[in-house]
Amino acid sequence: VQLQASGGGLVQAGRSLRLSCEASVGAFVNYGIGWFRQAPGTERKFVAANNWSGASTFYADSVKGRFTISRDNAKNTVYLQMNNLKPDDTAVYYCAARYGPPSRDARGYTNWGQGTQVTVSS
Repeated sequence: VQLQASGGGLVQAGRSLRLSCEASVGAFVNYGIGWFRQAPGTERKFVAANNWSGASTFYADSVKGRFTISRDNAKNTVYLQMNNLKPDDTAVYYCAARYGPPSRDARGYTNWGQGTQVTVSS
């Protein structure tokens, strides 16, 4: 599975961005997809994850109500809509895939994208 993340950029606080993660895999519906982020000098942290149907979707407390994860299985793509961005959201955002249900634990993911930088100015 190869993952390509895109959509990062520099925005002002309060604005929105949408990240995309396109997967090159045969049976995309079999994979749980997660978004994680890593700020300089910190460990990688869970942001959001979902399964193929969206029935299993969860978020980090810090982004609940502001971020929405969704996926288009026909396009093998998962999105992360980020609204009301804050300077604390500044990080490199990574998408990851694991065969089976999604997880909050980064160690459960076997495939990672290259990351996309999100910078939020105050």
